[in-house]
Amino acid sequence: MQYRGGGSHLKNLKLKSARAALDLSQEELAEKVGVTRQTIGMIEAGKYNPTLNLCVAICKVLGKTLDDLFWEE
Repeated sequence: MQYRGGGSHLKNLKLKSARAALDLSQEELAEKVGVTRQTIGMIEAGKYNPTLNLCVAICKVLGKTLDDLFWEE
């Protein structure tokens, strides 16, 4: 497995889809994890490498694991 961070140009479609499945806007997710909507947008666009703490907070809100959202085979 490989961590999907740093210079990754892959969009985080897993995050976007998990957020959409719970009918949460970027702004609603951002409020729940304590960041700005822009931060969530940049993570989804693959332009921002979130900290591990932020990844964990996002996973808790979305009911997913780190493997589900931030790691790929």
